Amino acid sequence: MVGLAAPAHAADPVLRDLATAKGKYYGTAVTGSKLTGTYGSVTGAQFDSITPGNEMKWGAVEPTRGSFNWAGADGIVNFAEAHGQKVRGHTLVWHSQMPNWLANGTFSDAELRTITTGHVTTEVARYKGRIDHWDVVNEPLNEDGTMRASKFYTQLGESYIADAFRAARAADPAAKLYINDYNTDGTGAKSNGMYSLVQRLKAQGVPIDGVGFQGHLILGQVPSTLQANLQRFADLGVDVAITELDIRMTLPATDAKLAQQKADFKAVTSACLAVTRCKGVTVWGFTDSDSWIPDVFPGQGAATPYDANFQPKPAYYGIAEALGWTGGGGDPGPVTGCAVSYAVQSQWNTGFTAGVTVRNTGSSAIDGWTLKWTWPSGQSVSSAWNATVGQSGTQVTAVNAAHNRAIAAGGSATFGFNGAWSGANTAPSAFTLNGAACTTA
Repeated sequence: MVGLAAPAHAADPVLRDLATAKGKYYGTAVTGSKLTGTYGSVTGAQFDSITPGNEMKWGAVEPTRGSFNWAGADGIVNFAEAHGQKVRGHTLVWHSQMPNWLANGTFSDAELRTITTGHVTTEVARYKGRIDHWDVVNEPLNEDGTMRASKFYTQLGESYIADAFRAARAADPAAKLYINDYNTDGTGAKSNGMYSLVQRLKAQGVPIDGVGFQGHLILGQVPSTLQANLQRFADLGVDVAITELDIRMTLPATDAKLAQQKADFKAVTSACLAVTRCKGVTVWGFTDSDSWIPDVFPGQGAATPYDANFQPKPAYYGIAEALGWTGGGGDPGPVTGCAVSYAVQSQWNTGFTAGVTVRNTGSSAIDGWTLKWTWPSGQSVSSAWNATVGQSGTQVTAVNAAHNRAIAAGGSATFGFNGAWSGANTAPSAFTLNGAACTTA
């Protein structure tokens, strides 16, 4: 990304500010090693809560029994504190991503119980006063709502959950303690199982403060019962939160799919807003370049509010609109005809300055535009004006500035940039505007 320090357009909303005004938080999961440059800038500017994607999981922090590695987790907590953000600790007890010594070790019931509560105590105590919420137990249920036969449940029964919560409460009385699972977003067998489990835990006096609903959803399939489901858990006397929201689609993304995704993100955010005890929403990675979906679901992706070039997608504006933003935008107007003029205005040694004019030759106005091209000779962009320009490999993406987002029928918009070249500085031969092929002039 070049041209602007932060990727949002000049008039675009700040999600964390909108959420705060509604009494909620809006967060993102992060990869700690990437919290620099544009990735770090967006994380700090747009979100007021962050969740370590992997850095606080048991396998990451205690790879060898009794030997801890806190570097990754410390870095994320430090980043959050420097940017005025909450941290959602994720996760203390989970059947997956356990260290080998634990996953494949043989222990008596008493020893396993001691290992579990000891790990919880050590990790929570390290960050006492610095973690807002903890996912204490993650994914304890099967799809039919019965208890998952994890290592912990198989040996210790359901009591492992109560033990973990009590150890966490003792280690940091101020942190909010959650149980977290997926496919519990709408009413159904699994969410009914979670509802019964929370009832049992509360009846035992277990210090459970909240229930996390992960929200790993499929395009066009936001549960119609989401809000009602959140509300029935809140009525049990616990807080609720959307903790890992992403909405995947079959690739490639199209304007129609992105419009549906915008509606879906807006619907989920609105459901949280409608429930007083819903504390906030966390997206599971804000950019498609940092999403787990393509690795796990081949042929699917584009599941987050930003594209791989850190450009806000329609989903981002859907979130903002749900949070009360009325600035409009995010939905590009139809392109029925376009022409692009590209000219190198000056060139020296290994650098050059170029100007681009985008003409709307169609019959309808364009409200918001994204121009893309591929460099034929390996050029690169170093700075830009009147547009936000990003580059991934040889592909360049230029997005309108606030003042030139609208192009009337017969009208035009211009922007410029500085770039670098080596060997040749051949002009691009093809351009697309909002996905439509343009003629060159």
